[in-house]
Amino acid sequence: MDRTLSRRAALTALIAAPAVSRIAAAQPSEPNWPARPIQFIVAFPAGSGTDVTTRYFADPLSTDLGQPVVVDNRGGANGFIASEAVARARPDGYTFLSTANTTHGSNPALFRRLPYDPVKDFAPVALIGVGVLLVVVNNDLPVRTMQELAAYARANPGRLNFASGSASSRVAGEMFKSAANVDMINVPYRSNPLGITDVISGVVQVMFVDATTSAPHAREGRVRAIGVTSRQRVPMLPNVPTVEEQGFAGYEMLSWNAIYAPAGTPVPIITRMNRLINDIMVRPGVTERLTANGMVLRPGTPEDLSSFQAAEIEKWKRLVTAAGIELQ
Repeated sequence: MDRTLSRRAALTALIAAPAVSRIAAAQPSEPNWPARPIQFIVAFPAGSGTDVTTRYFADPLSTDLGQPVVVDNRGGANGFIASEAVARARPDGYTFLSTANTTHGSNPALFRRLPYDPVKDFAPVALIGVGVLLVVVNNDLPVRTMQELAAYARANPGRLNFASGSASSRVAGEMFKSAANVDMINVPYRSNPLGITDVISGVVQVMFVDATTSAPHAREGRVRAIGVTSRQRVPMLPNVPTVEEQGFAGYEMLSWNAIYAPAGTPVPIITRMNRLINDIMVRPGVTERLTANGMVLRPGTPEDLSSFQAAEIEKWKRLVTAAGIELQ
């Protein structure tokens, strides 16, 4: 055998190896994906805004993919449980994380250490939309505006409790405390639905909470909505003014929902899931349900979500610092 030819062949194979490896990595782990049920792990309990949003997609995805899409709620611990589970899952296209800004935008700003890396451990799939929070109070609390809430808190220092079941919920309350220079005590809950249940009963008096969870209660009169945390009023409750227009300049708090996969999930699977989610969110019926409580849909590419998340992490660091929240 010609040794020069052998060396040349070996060198060619060595050079080609990385390219072959990249091509292999880009292929679905199973050529017939999906060949079995797909799991969507939700970072919050049943009944939460993220859970409700996820379920709008589950049935259409099952129909389009020809396999069941199982919604698995693993709420609690600020989304740590669900995020860590997905971060450690096999990147084979059968496990996805349905989450909100708490796990992938807020937590990096609120905690010194996380049991997962919100960037390195995940592959962005799709941003679903951006939503607003409502400021709601117990019906027996004698306040109907944000200024009245501030005045009541000043007259009763340390006697007002505000519930929070997510990072957005807590930081929104802390931001108001700072802006109004008032003393309110945060009462953390495992989820927003549990928190608003206690606002209704009067165990706590105030909550800054996503509209998906709170708007139905406000419309039915179980709580009183006194403010919206976006810069504009929302069509679902057009008579409720924003916090900013009630005298708190610059106040804004938005939430968002997105889908992630474990890092290393094959690109073709990510691309296909992204296209399906973008398609489903603009279908008649789905769009109406998603936007009924103030969500603004944000279809886009996985790269769009990656850029959006990076900006959100920096924004949340600024918000947490401005609100004077001590890192946990």
